[in-house]
Amino acid sequence: MAAEVVDALAPQRGGRFVDATVGLGGHAEALLRAAPAAGFELRGLDRDHEALALARQRLERFGARVHLEHAELRELGTALARAGWQDGVDGILLDLGVSSLHLDLAERGFSFRHDAPLDMRMDRKSGATAAELLAAASERELADTIYAYGEERASRRIARAIVEARKTAPIETTGALRAAVLRAGVRGKPGHDPATRTFQALRIAVNGELNQLSAALADGWRLLAPGGRIAVLTYHSLEDRIVKTAFRSWAARCLCPPERPICDCGWTPKARLLWSRLRRPNEAEVRGNPRARSAGLRVAERLAP
Repeated sequence: MAAEVVDALAPQRGGRFVDATVGLGGHAEALLRAAPAAGFELRGLDRDHEALALARQRLERFGARVHLEHAELRELGTALARAGWQDGVDGILLDLGVSSLHLDLAERGFSFRHDAPLDMRMDRKSGATAAELLAAASERELADTIYAYGEERASRRIARAIVEARKTAPIETTGALRAAVLRAGVRGKPGHDPATRTFQALRIAVNGELNQLSAALADGWRLLAPGGRIAVLTYHSLEDRIVKTAFRSWAARCLCPPERPICDCGWTPKARLLWSRLRRPNEAEVRGNPRARSAGLRVAERLAP
């Protein structure tokens, strides 16, 4: 949804823009192409060292208009303060989930299409791997994680199957994890592998993605200048629910409980939503890039006081 992102953030206005999940630099490149040659700067952040190296090559031709830095989503405010951008930015992009780099490189351990070490860390220099999480968690902890982050109804059966499987040998590869899920007799949605939700749950748990998102939204809103816009691309309902709740609270005319007959909260709208519903990619993009089918875009603009 690069075209929709550029249209929503309107980089032709100039100013300071942040791609807080720069990945391979695709959205950043699109924003830079649409922006004026002078009076526009983009700061790209990512927690993945390998992705940053590739983005640096891709965006090199834009010179001093681009600044790239290793940082997690939850460090958005800190990173902008280090850069001297704490007085406000004009556009923020959060492109959540995993990138093609994560899915296509077998050794990253995100995909069950390849039998590879079960890593799943977006930053391979820190934190516990998915294999280590599986080895340390109890059956109840596994079931709760798979249910909460994968919205998998068969989470208890899957957790039981994982615990049984690791009695024989540690689950250290993507293939071993998928085999355990299949032994639990799980049926996936049409067109989806039965292990999809379990892999999603572990990935979110390993990387703390939902907590990272909540922190980034709070920092992003605090640092967004009047007239500035924040755009968020989500890929599943857990992410979108957090974004939708935050955006609606910013744009609300009243925060009183529903049972209160008269508003006395004194709240006034702080943001304008560019559209009320989640915007999806068009059919042409999904045909050309099937991975875009689950994407959804929301955009909010900060109002002047």
